[in-house]
Amino acid sequence: MRTHFAALLALMIAGGCAVGTGAVVKGAGPDDLLKLREGPGLEHRIIIGLPDGTRLTRQNCVTNNGKLWCRVSLTDRPGVSGYVSAEYLAPR
Repeated sequence: MRTHFAALLALMIAGGCAVGTGAVVKGAGPDDLLKLREGPGLEHRIIIGLPDGTRLTRQNCVTNNGKLWCRVSLTDRPGVSGYVSAEYLAPR
């Protein structure tokens, strides 16, 4: 069991999903926003749109329908949190 946990932790760190790490929105584009959602998936309600460059604090990441979603909070407003697609997050 410890081997599985260690492997999962190493994968999360290598993939940039370590809890409490800084991230920035990247790849949404100049005319679009990354949707911060209430839950991990497209079926969840949108809380707010985030432009490229928004600084986030990444929490845990989960897979839903083959896509990786990370719970994040806004670095400048930690009370605002939700889930975003991990493919639009870059390390800060």
